[in-house]
Amino acid sequence: MKINELYGKSPDELQQELLALLRVQFSLRMQHATQQLTNTNQLRIVRRNIARTKTILSKKVNQS
Repeated sequence: MKINELYGKSPDELQQELLALLRVQFSLRMQHATQQLTNTNQLRIVRRNIARTKTILSKKVNQS
């Protein structure tokens, strides 16, 4: 996910995006635990996208 796309979203949309990313992260962790995940780099990418989303969400909430 690109930073510009995240800045263009409202706080409610960012919250929905964050929930979706957390679900994906949980799914990837379960796949990793059961040895079904072949590309473990996906975990890192999702974790960083979660951090980006949280950062932009906190900036938008504090601005209001």
